[in-house]
Amino acid sequence: MRHALILAAGRGERMRPLTDATPKPLLEVNGKPLIVHHIEKLAAADVRYIAINISHLAEQFPDTLGDGSRWGVRLRYSYEGPQPLETGGGMLKALPLLGPEPFIVVSADIVSDIDYAALPREPEGLAHLVMVPNPDFHPQGDFALRNGHLHEDGERLTFGNVGVYRRELVSGEAPGAFKLAPLYRRAIAQGRLSGERFDGFWRNIGTPSQLEQLRHEWSA
Repeated sequence: MRHALILAAGRGERMRPLTDATPKPLLEVNGKPLIVHHIEKLAAADVRYIAINISHLAEQFPDTLGDGSRWGVRLRYSYEGPQPLETGGGMLKALPLLGPEPFIVVSADIVSDIDYAALPREPEGLAHLVMVPNPDFHPQGDFALRNGHLHEDGERLTFGNVGVYRRELVSGEAPGAFKLAPLYRRAIAQGRLSGERFDGFWRNIGTPSQLEQLRHEWSA
């Protein structure tokens, strides 16, 4: 896959006061912004075009990251305005930057050992999601995984905020703010959402304490 989208437009309310002056994806771990860890991993997986959706303190992203040439990629920014468009609306707005083929999508505020190069280049259906064991803060999980497909019923896992998408998942939606979760459920009902389980290192960074914990335990 040559294209990817990093979701970075959220305001990071739970991370305040750190995010009053710095967007959450630009907070540093191991001497580099969270988002740079993703850029480096995507570049290593031979992704060459990376779109980043931005809203809160948007000007800091191009000022900090530039055009991507230092990593051998081309960074392109999808500005959503002062109010983020949620996951679905943000993906829809970024589609012109992502090309016609399936693309990787990752949230900027997770870190993991997920191998982006091992993700399927052609998902069976509309998307392929990486699922992880339920963390303490989300014990109910999101979807069940059976025989490589996601279901509403059964023992649930948590969506790890990494996946491969076909543009058709969102291309027929009206522009504006909307979430991806209802589209996942619609795809599940159609038997068109595949997935895999990942049991390795994965952390979601939503609060200052989670960020501090990551800084202590994670070595890149």
